[in-house]
This record gives sequence, structure tokens and C-alpha cells, in this order.
Amino acid sequence: MKLQVENLNFSLNGKRIIEDMNLHVSEGEFIGIIGPNGSGKSTLLKNIYRALKPDSGAVLIDGVDICKMKPKAAAKQIGVVGQENNIPFDFKVEEIIAMGRSPYKGFFDGDSVKDREIVANAIEQIGMGEMEKRNYINLSGGEKQRVLLGRVLAQQTDLLLLDEPTNHLDIQHQLQLFDLIKGLGVTVLSAIHDLNLAALYCSRLYVVKDGTVLMAGTPEEVLTPESIYEIYGVRSDVTIHPATNKVTITFLPSSMLYSEGAE
Repeated sequence: MKLQVENLNFSLNGKRIIEDMNLHVSEGEFIGIIGPNGSGKSTLLKNIYRALKPDSGAVLIDGVDICKMKPKAAAKQIGVVGQENNIPFDFKVEEIIAMGRSPYKGFFDGDSVKDREIVANAIEQIGMGEMEKRNYINLSGGEKQRVLLGRVLAQQTDLLLLDEPTNHLDIQHQLQLFDLIKGLGVTVLSAIHDLNLAALYCSRLYVVKDGTVLMAGTPEEVLTPESIYEIYGVRSDVTIHPATNKVTITFLPSSMLYSEGAE
């Protein structure tokens, strides 16, 4: 499934938040969006999955304008994991994951054998088999994030939109989550806070700053010491790790640089 964003603009309270933004994700690509806080990453994703309505421009899925799709049709194609993991009512883990099957049902339809199998598989994939009967409200932030990913897995879409999905997760579960997503073979567009994770898993990156695409390219092209300083105002050392053959970034605090220089 191919995603294309063309000349997207969005304003809030008269202020332009997204300006003339263009990006594309080819079928099966894992693409990252990086940039400083407040740069427009989350707003961009919300415009793509219709939580917000753009002022102008188009979001196309396999050439079809998403704004022209019915909600159920869109839900069969796009899975979303946002930053917020609050759910207004309390449900058990398995009940929330089963919500991912809703686009495939009529209003009064119950769970089929196939639905139950898909939900059970999603629970196993996120490693929550021993917690499926627990109430969502009693879970930790990281556990909640995994449950919301399980709901998206049960949805079985070919396009995933993720807004910093590793929020609240420890290092082990960050890697497990991205390994799982990468292994699905679906099209992925994800806002990612951790540049090393972005370099490890993404084939291309879009840098968003002040509501525009500042630069785009492979991690090797984008994540240079010069561009990292331009984007974040932070000095860094960038190398290729021998085990992964991927970019690895070490951030250099100004206080240490100054103290070394003083010596």
C-alpha cells in the first residue's frame, strides 16, 4: 500500500502549523519522521489519519483521496497508534484488542472464530498472554502502549501510522516493538523521538521543523553531525556501527565539550 501526501496545509486558530508539506511512502517501506518537539510531526500524522482536517492538499492511499473514503473503509486500510493511551472507559486487555476487528463487523455482529483467532494471535505477538484478563486502567504506560499496538495488529491493515510508539517503553520492549512492526512487512510511517532507533529501523527519514519538511533522505544522508546540529542545536558524533552497519549517534553535551576545551 502506497501513501502520498501532497501540498498539505493546516492552520489552528489562525496560525499555520503545517505548510506545503509533501512526502511519500512506497509499499512495504518503514519511513520515519523526526524533528524537535513542536515541529508538527503529530499534527501531520493527525491530518493523515483524519483526526484533523487539512486546509488544503491531499492524502492519497494507492491514489485514492482518504477524505473521500467512508470511515469503515479507511479503518480497514489504516492502523493508528497515537501518543495518547487513555481510554475513557475501562476494558480488559483482550476486549480492547478485539476492538481492532470492529471495521469488519456489522453493528450487532459478535466475534467469529476467525476474529477470536486473530485477537489471540495479536495478544501473543505483543507478549500480553498472561495479562489478557487484566483491566486496561491498571496497566503501566508501557503495557498500555503494547495493548494499543495489539489492537492495531488485530485490525490487520496494510498501512500503519505511529506517533512515537515507543513512548513509555523500556529498551527491551522498544526493540521488540520495532522488530515486530518491521517483520509485518506492511507500509509504516512513524514519528520517532529516538534518532538511534530511527536510524536502525527506517529506510528513509523526513525531517520536520517549523511545520515544513526541512530535509529527507536515508539515515546516512540525514543524520550527519551538521544536520543534527541544524535540527536540534546539539553537537554529536556519528559513526557506522560494525555490528548493524547502521548509523549510531553519540550526543555531546556542551558542558563536557567546554570542560574538555578548558583543559
